Amino acid sequence: MWFRLVDRDRRLLVLLAEHKVLTTNQIAAIEFLSVRRAQDRLRHLRELGVVFAFRESFQRGGTSQTRYALGYLGARLIAAQRAERPPAPKAYTESLERLALWPKLDHQLGVNEFFCGLAAYRNPARLREAGRDGEVSGLTQWWSERRCTEFFWKYQGGGRETRLRPDGYGCWEEHGRTVRFFLEHDTGTESLAKVTGKLDDYAAFPTDAFGVLLFSVHSARREIALRAALRRALGGGDPGFVIATAARDGNTFGHADGPAGPVWGLWTPQSGDGVPRRYRLAELPRRGPSVEHSASNTDQPLNEAAFDPDDREMSRRIDTSQPEPADSAGYADDDDDLDDVTLYDDADDDDVYRAPVTPARPDAQRPRWAA
Repeated sequence: MWFRLVDRDRRLLVLLAEHKVLTTNQIAAIEFLSVRRAQDRLRHLRELGVVFAFRESFQRGGTSQTRYALGYLGARLIAAQRAERPPAPKAYTESLERLALWPKLDHQLGVNEFFCGLAAYRNPARLREAGRDGEVSGLTQWWSERRCTEFFWKYQGGGRETRLRPDGYGCWEEHGRTVRFFLEHDTGTESLAKVTGKLDDYAAFPTDAFGVLLFSVHSARREIALRAALRRALGGGDPGFVIATAARDGNTFGHADGPAGPVWGLWTPQSGDGVPRRYRLAELPRRGPSVEHSASNTDQPLNEAAFDPDDREMSRRIDTSQPEPADSAGYADDDDDLDDVTLYDDADDDDVYRAPVTPARPDAQRPRWAA
């Protein structure tokens, strides 16, 4: 069965194994020229049994866009690829049922929306169409929360440890600049005290040696409140690492370049609760290790700049991290239950994702971003 799939299918299965669930539009954004082509191929993969499709039914009528997870046969293929024991059919079916009714499903889809918005810049189909096949830039690392939790932890002694649990970790490359980042995706369901409480772990961990901390919040009003809460939580002090915030409404994530665009406001003790200036993702201070690109393959898509967790240099950064030099750019201060889930064939009425006519390039004007 593995050899009946093309590389695009294999990349998709690996991403679903790592990130649990993706929508039709998200898959179209990162792999296809149009939503219709994505729908046709996904319908075929569903018939083969390698993906599982479901929708959420809304109380007032209608359904959500189709969501895709790894089907049982797909899970067996991934297990065989990794030389792991395959899951039992009954247990895996039950896991899919739990996923469809998972209280954190909307949150996970939001996190994946953020990363797919970045991955869309290096859509292989668009790059081939533009004669730039094989170009590696944009999103070059995408780690899930599970992978982050396994790696980003530090033993503090006395039976104590610090373990980071970001919603994701990534690396963005543009104009020769590389920015590594931790993502905290806020939906407004947690209190600001709980959100800012996460700073304790980031402060106890050598966060500055691995990346900047991004807070993506659902509204401009929430962003202002979060920045005020950060000031109160830190007592006007420096957290020891770079923090940037952005809202997903209005003119921020609505920008043509999406989360890669000038939507990020740096937070400092002196910047105040407002955002005096917005920066592109690539313009944020550079933090984290410098890693040569690995060969692009279908085993770990979108991870060419990922570092080896067993690398001694990475362990040294965690155990005896050294402060990073100041960035040369000189910036100014600045779970509720879900509705019933219904299984559907993938219909043609999904919300339409309109991919850029050409892949977005740092030195050219980009068309409007959507996901």
